[in-house]
Amino acid sequence: MADRLAIAFSDEQAMLLETAAAFCAEKSPIMQVRALLDSDIGFDMSVWNAMAQLGWLGITVPEEYGGSGLGMAEVVTIVESMGRQLMATPLISTTLVIQALMNCASKDQKNTWLPRLSDGSAIATLALTEDHGDWDLSNISCRVRKESGRLQLSGEKTFVTDAGVADVILVSALLDDSPALVLLDKHSIADGAITPEVVIDETRRSFRLNLDGISVPDSCLLEANRTRECLTLLEFASCLLLSAEMAGGTAAVMNLTLEYLNTREQFGRLIGSYQALKHPMVEILCGLESTRSLLYHAASIFSVSREAEIAIRMAKAQAGQSFTYAGDRAIQFHGGFGFTFDCDAQLYLRRASWCHYQFGDAQYHRTLLATLMLG
Repeated sequence: MADRLAIAFSDEQAMLLETAAAFCAEKSPIMQVRALLDSDIGFDMSVWNAMAQLGWLGITVPEEYGGSGLGMAEVVTIVESMGRQLMATPLISTTLVIQALMNCASKDQKNTWLPRLSDGSAIATLALTEDHGDWDLSNISCRVRKESGRLQLSGEKTFVTDAGVADVILVSALLDDSPALVLLDKHSIADGAITPEVVIDETRRSFRLNLDGISVPDSCLLEANRTRECLTLLEFASCLLLSAEMAGGTAAVMNLTLEYLNTREQFGRLIGSYQALKHPMVEILCGLESTRSLLYHAASIFSVSREAEIAIRMAKAQAGQSFTYAGDRAIQFHGGFGFTFDCDAQLYLRRASWCHYQFGDAQYHRTLLATLMLG
C-alpha cells in the first residue's frame, strides 16, 4: 500500500492554535465586533499591539530581520482562530506583503521594511485588484514608467483593504508592458488619493487607490525578473489565508446555529429535533471537516508548485462553498429574526460572501483544477 501523508500539528502549531483561540475569544467577542463596525479603522489598535508582542506579525519573517523564521502553516492556525471570532485586523494583508518582500525584494528593501512589519510598528497592504474584476493578477491596467530616476504611476486600484492605516502599499502595475510591483510609502500618496468603499463585509475597511500623479524613487521597484512568480505566490498565499479564515467562520456560525436550534421551541418541541433542520446541520459539519482537511494539507505543503497549487485551489473552493452554505442556513434557521441586523448570523454570511469572491470563487478554482488535474 502506498504511503499516506500524515497531517499533524507541530509543537509550534499546536501552541499557536491554543494561544490564538484563547486570545481571539477574549479580544473579539461578538459585542466588540459590533462595536467596531462604526469605527474608522475597523479594529482595536491595542489588540494589534498585543498581537505584535505575541510575535504573530513576524512568524514568517527570517530571524535576521527580527522574526521567528516559521512558515505559512503557523499563520494559518492564527487566522483560523481570527475567523471564528470575526476579528478584523491588518494581519493578513501585512503577512502577504511580507511574503512578497521575502521573495522579491532587494536587500535594502528588506532591511527597511521587514523589521518594522514584524514588530508591528508598520502596517502593510496589497493593491492588486482593478475595476475589470479579473482574478488573474497578471491582467493589469495600471501603469508605471521610469523617468529621471523615478517611477511615475497612473491608474486606479480597488479593494485595497486597510489602506487607511497602511504605512506601505504594494502595488501592481505594467512597466514596459510587463507586470511590476512597486512599494508605496504612505508619504508618497497625496491626500484624497485613498477613498473608502462600501463592501458587503462591514467588519472590513476597503478603499480605492488613485495612482495618478504618484511619483516614487526607482528604488521602490521590486525585482522585475521575479514579478510573475511573486504574483503567483501572493495569489496562493491569499487563497490559503482566506481558506483559513473561512474555516474558522464556518465553525463559528455552525455553533451559533446549533445553539439556537437547541434553544428555540416551536409547536412544543425544540426546532433542532426536526429532521429538515438536522440534515443541513450534518452537511455543514461535513463541509467544515472537508475544509479543514484540505486547508491543513495545503498549509503543510505551501509553495509555488503544481502540487501546492492543486491543494490550495481545492481548499479555497471547498471553504468558500462550505462557509457560504453555513451562513445561508444560519439565516434561514433563525427565521424572521435571521434577516435582521440584530442577528449575528448575518455578520458571518457577509464575511462568507467577501472571502468567497476574493481571488476567485469556487467555480473559478474548480475550472483551473480541471486543467491542472485532468490536463
